[in-house]
Amino acid sequence: MDDATLEAPVRPDVPPWRVMVSFIRPHVLALVVGGLLSLVTAATGLALPLVVRELIDDLTDGRPVAALLALMTVLVVANAAIGALGTYVLRRTAESVVLTARRGLVARLLRLRLGVVESTEPGDLMSRVTADTTLLREVTTNSLVGGATSLITLVATVVMMALLDLVLLGVTLGALLAAGVVIGLVVPRINRAARRAQESVGVIGAALERMFGAFRTVKASGAEEHEQRRAVEAASQAWQASVRAAKWSAVAGNTAGLAAQVAFLAVLGTGGARVASGTIDIGTLIAFLLYVFYLMAPVNQLVAAITQYQVGSAAVARIQQAHAMPVEPPSPPAEPPTAGAAPATVTFADVRFQYRTELPEVHRGVSFHVPAGGMTAFVGPSGAGKTTVLSLIERFYEPSGGQVLVDGVDVRDWPVAGLRATIGYVEQDAPVLSGSLRENLLLGAQWASEDELVEVLRTARLERLVAGLPEGLDTQVGHRGTKLSGGERQRVAIARALLRQPRLLLLDEATSQLDAVNEAALRDTVADVAHTTTVLVVAHRLSTVTMADRIIVMDAGEVRAIGTHAELVSADALYAELAATQFLAATP
Repeated sequence: MDDATLEAPVRPDVPPWRVMVSFIRPHVLALVVGGLLSLVTAATGLALPLVVRELIDDLTDGRPVAALLALMTVLVVANAAIGALGTYVLRRTAESVVLTARRGLVARLLRLRLGVVESTEPGDLMSRVTADTTLLREVTTNSLVGGATSLITLVATVVMMALLDLVLLGVTLGALLAAGVVIGLVVPRINRAARRAQESVGVIGAALERMFGAFRTVKASGAEEHEQRRAVEAASQAWQASVRAAKWSAVAGNTAGLAAQVAFLAVLGTGGARVASGTIDIGTLIAFLLYVFYLMAPVNQLVAAITQYQVGSAAVARIQQAHAMPVEPPSPPAEPPTAGAAPATVTFADVRFQYRTELPEVHRGVSFHVPAGGMTAFVGPSGAGKTTVLSLIERFYEPSGGQVLVDGVDVRDWPVAGLRATIGYVEQDAPVLSGSLRENLLLGAQWASEDELVEVLRTARLERLVAGLPEGLDTQVGHRGTKLSGGERQRVAIARALLRQPRLLLLDEATSQLDAVNEAALRDTVADVAHTTTVLVVAHRLSTVTMADRIIVMDAGEVRAIGTHAELVSADALYAELAATQFLAATP
């Protein structure tokens, strides 16, 4: 993805119409073609009343009308055919505009800083990609192109009416002017209601994501009614806001329709009087009435364009908010790993960190050095800052003080993609994505060969699992890997990390869901990997890390002690207590 995509064209201080134009700009030629076809359609319609007037005059005077009937037929057929083609071009282009908006927004969201995502409801972010961008479809065709073509058609119709009779034109414009005043008062209300409606859609998405994201817990807790009330309340708020927007849109639309009908009746009465007085002939009146009839379409389209723009601007405002969220610095794609690359070193130099300014510091001057190769374990009570060590190495967060260095280079000076290509990371929850087992394993190593895939399956003890699956590696694992057990998901996550051939392997509670046999096998695997890779392990179960080359004991955001298991059992009271609690007081 190029930097231009990540540098949002959607700044919060930019008016919504300029944002819409930025989405439309790549498709402007197609929109122009569609607009021109719409104008040609309108032109064929505007020519029809003139032909009708000539037809009536010829019938009155007894002249032949075959040619005029043929011309009317051509105009009617051309109006339908060209109109259909123009509609297709505009709708196809509108879908392309939606695609452009979605591509840019997805690219932006995928590069958000982790802290931003964790402080935002995922369902709300999803609704911006789905519901909000969908509204751009109607805005493109109805608001921008439809508004422009209907305005041109309206002006052209008024000009033709002026050529026929200025008095009748004055009657028509008087009715339309009164409608315009009413619509002008209603439009701001439509905008406010539309914004609330779009925000409510985001709330619905957040409620559903919360519900399905912990579906087992909801059912096990008997909380279906509670969660239903939350979701229904959000849906009711969306309904209320949408109904309010629909009410004001209906007022605007029907005011325009009423104005057109009043104009038709006023023209009919006034025109009838002028025909009776001999000021105009019957053909002119009929032609003028047809123009009043044709005037209804561009007037209604113009009102619809204005109301749709208000709805679209509300959606654009939410898209602007998403684009304004902080993202990680752009970096070029990382190259595939080089076989036999040296293990990485890690250094923390007086690192301080807090997740938010109002929260206490998680790290308070953490310092340690991890040489290349071997296994280093981080232990300590919950909340000591162990997992945060791995998050800072991955550059999910930035330290507020001190330095985090990989290979002696501050991680802030690394290209983000290059840094993470160096690292294999297994999260505590070991998430598995919806899709096939193969897709999950290759998620971070698309270049991996079949032989490398087979080898990593053996290393992570997944051969038996794959052999028992109906479609082997191509078996679907379900939403969040629900078709796999917790231990299987953990082994898949480990295999996925190893397949990247990392120079630095980060394991956060990587054995928490493994049975004793698989935990012992994983310890052997990690020991083998540690000969060629620097391995950092966070663990509460000390049985996983007793053979580590060094163990870093953390407590309350500080490094308390560093040593081997045997050294720490006798030298550090906290570690000795942890070991005694887990029956590991003696060196194994």
